[in-house]
Amino acid sequence: MVAKEIGADDREALREANAAFYRAVEELNLAAMEKLWLHESWVRCIHPGWDLLVGWDLVRQSWDQIFSGTRWMRVTPTSIDIRVLGEVGMVGCAENITATSDGDVGVAVAQATNLFLRTGTQWRLIHHHSSPAPVRVTQPFHHGSPEP
Repeated sequence: MVAKEIGADDREALREANAAFYRAVEELNLAAMEKLWLHESWVRCIHPGWDLLVGWDLVRQSWDQIFSGTRWMRVTPTSIDIRVLGEVGMVGCAENITATSDGDVGVAVAQATNLFLRTGTQWRLIHHHSSPAPVRVTQPFHHGSPEP
Protein backbone atom coordinates (compact mmCIF):
# COMPACT_ATOMS: atom_id res chain seq x y z
CA MET A 1 0.00 0.00 0.00
CA VAL A 2 1.40 3.38 -1.00
CA ALA A 3 0.47 6.32 1.22
CA LYS A 4 -0.53 9.53 -0.49
CA GLU A 5 1.98 12.30 0.11
CA ILE A 6 0.68 14.72 2.70
CA GLY A 7 1.14 18.34 1.80
CA ALA A 8 0.76 21.75 3.37
CA ASP A 9 -2.61 22.15 1.60
CA ASP A 10 -3.98 19.10 3.45
CA ARG A 11 -2.87 20.46 6.81
CA GLU A 12 -4.20 23.93 6.03
CA ALA A 13 -7.60 22.53 5.00
CA LEU A 14 -7.70 20.51 8.22
CA ARG A 15 -6.70 23.58 10.24
CA GLU A 16 -9.58 25.52 8.63
CA ALA A 17 -12.07 22.71 9.31
CA ASN A 18 -11.03 22.71 12.97
CA ALA A 19 -11.32 26.52 13.12
CA ALA A 20 -14.81 26.28 11.56
CA PHE A 21 -15.77 23.83 14.31
CA TYR A 22 -14.77 26.29 17.04
CA ARG A 23 -16.51 29.16 15.21
CA ALA A 24 -19.72 27.10 15.19
CA VAL A 25 -19.29 26.49 18.93
CA GLU A 26 -18.71 30.19 19.66
CA GLU A 27 -21.63 31.26 17.48
CA LEU A 28 -23.88 28.63 19.12
CA ASN A 29 -24.71 27.71 15.52
CA LEU A 30 -26.35 24.31 15.16
CA ALA A 31 -26.77 24.67 11.38
CA ALA A 32 -23.02 25.25 10.98
CA MET A 33 -22.30 22.31 13.30
CA GLU A 34 -24.52 20.08 11.17
CA LYS A 35 -22.43 20.91 8.09
CA LEU A 36 -19.18 20.02 9.85
CA TRP A 37 -20.07 16.54 11.12
CA LEU A 38 -20.34 13.32 9.16
CA HIS A 39 -23.93 12.13 9.67
CA GLU A 40 -23.23 8.49 10.52
CA SER A 41 -24.39 6.11 13.25
CA TRP A 42 -20.82 5.55 14.43
CA VAL A 43 -19.52 9.12 14.98
CA ARG A 44 -18.59 9.85 18.59
CA CYS A 45 -18.55 12.80 20.95
CA ILE A 46 -17.51 13.20 24.57
CA HIS A 47 -18.14 16.59 26.16
CA PRO A 48 -16.44 17.38 29.51
CA GLY A 49 -18.34 15.54 32.23
CA TRP A 50 -20.67 13.77 29.78
CA ASP A 51 -21.03 10.12 28.85
CA LEU A 52 -19.95 8.90 25.44
CA LEU A 53 -22.41 9.80 22.68
CA VAL A 54 -22.46 7.51 19.65
CA GLY A 55 -24.28 8.38 16.44
CA TRP A 56 -25.04 11.64 14.70
CA ASP A 57 -28.54 11.95 16.21
CA LEU A 58 -27.20 11.94 19.79
CA VAL A 59 -24.25 14.16 18.89
CA ARG A 60 -26.59 16.68 17.26
CA GLN A 61 -28.92 16.62 20.28
CA SER A 62 -25.98 17.32 22.58
CA TRP A 63 -24.93 20.42 20.63
CA ASP A 64 -28.55 21.60 20.54
CA GLN A 65 -28.75 21.19 24.32
CA ILE A 66 -25.45 23.00 24.90
CA PHE A 67 -26.34 25.86 22.56
CA SER A 68 -29.87 26.34 23.91
CA GLY A 69 -28.56 26.53 27.50
CA THR A 70 -25.72 28.94 26.76
CA ARG A 71 -26.05 32.69 26.26
CA TRP A 72 -22.47 33.38 25.15
CA MET A 73 -19.34 31.29 24.65
CA ARG A 74 -15.74 31.97 23.73
CA VAL A 75 -13.39 29.07 22.96
CA THR A 76 -9.76 29.81 22.21
CA PRO A 77 -7.82 26.76 21.04
CA THR A 78 -4.12 26.80 21.93
CA SER A 79 -1.25 24.32 21.64
CA ILE A 80 -2.76 23.12 18.37
CA ASP A 81 -1.21 19.97 16.89
CA ILE A 82 -2.38 18.92 13.41
CA ARG A 83 -1.72 15.51 11.87
CA VAL A 84 -2.91 14.25 8.49
CA LEU A 85 -2.84 10.46 8.30
CA GLY A 86 -4.11 9.60 4.85
CA GLU A 87 -7.87 10.15 4.84
CA VAL A 88 -7.99 10.82 8.60
CA GLY A 89 -7.01 14.09 10.23
CA MET A 90 -6.31 14.54 13.93
CA VAL A 91 -6.22 17.85 15.76
CA GLY A 92 -5.21 18.03 19.40
CA CYS A 93 -5.49 21.27 21.35
CA ALA A 94 -6.23 22.94 24.63
CA GLU A 95 -9.66 24.59 24.73
CA ASN A 96 -9.72 27.80 26.77
CA ILE A 97 -13.44 28.24 27.44
CA THR A 98 -15.42 31.15 28.83
CA ALA A 99 -19.20 30.84 28.79
CA THR A 100 -22.32 32.33 30.34
CA SER A 101 -25.52 30.52 31.18
CA ASP A 102 -28.24 31.48 33.65
CA GLY A 103 -26.32 34.64 34.52
CA ASP A 104 -23.21 32.77 35.64
CA VAL A 105 -19.82 33.08 33.97
CA GLY A 106 -17.71 29.94 33.79
CA VAL A 107 -14.05 29.64 32.86
CA ALA A 108 -12.46 26.28 32.08
CA VAL A 109 -9.59 24.66 30.25
CA ALA A 110 -10.07 21.33 28.49
CA GLN A 111 -7.84 19.05 26.45
CA ALA A 112 -9.46 18.09 23.15
CA THR A 113 -8.93 15.68 20.30
CA ASN A 114 -10.89 16.20 17.10
CA LEU A 115 -10.83 13.51 14.42
CA PHE A 116 -11.86 14.29 10.86
CA LEU A 117 -12.46 12.09 7.82
CA ARG A 118 -11.74 13.42 4.35
CA THR A 119 -14.88 13.10 2.22
CA GLY A 120 -14.08 14.29 -1.27
CA THR A 121 -12.57 17.74 -0.82
CA GLN A 122 -13.88 18.36 2.71
CA TRP A 123 -12.90 17.30 6.19
CA ARG A 124 -15.86 16.11 8.32
CA LEU A 125 -15.79 15.62 12.07
CA ILE A 126 -16.16 12.02 13.16
CA HIS A 127 -14.99 12.29 16.78
CA HIS A 128 -14.72 15.08 19.36
CA HIS A 129 -13.38 14.32 22.83
CA SER A 130 -12.95 17.11 25.33
CA SER A 131 -11.88 16.47 28.93
CA PRO A 132 -11.22 18.94 31.75
CA ALA A 133 -7.55 19.80 32.08
CA PRO A 134 -6.02 19.34 35.52
CA VAL A 135 -5.96 22.50 37.60
CA ARG A 136 -2.57 23.30 39.04
CA VAL A 137 -2.39 25.90 41.75
CA THR A 138 0.95 26.66 43.29
CA GLN A 139 1.63 28.48 46.49
CA PRO A 140 4.60 28.70 48.82
CA PHE A 141 4.94 25.80 51.22
CA HIS A 142 6.76 26.21 54.49
CA HIS A 143 7.69 23.12 56.45
CA GLY A 144 5.71 23.03 59.66
CA SER A 145 2.75 25.30 60.19
CA PRO A 146 1.57 27.53 57.36
CA GLU A 147 2.57 31.15 57.48
CA PRO A 148 -0.18 33.79 57.28
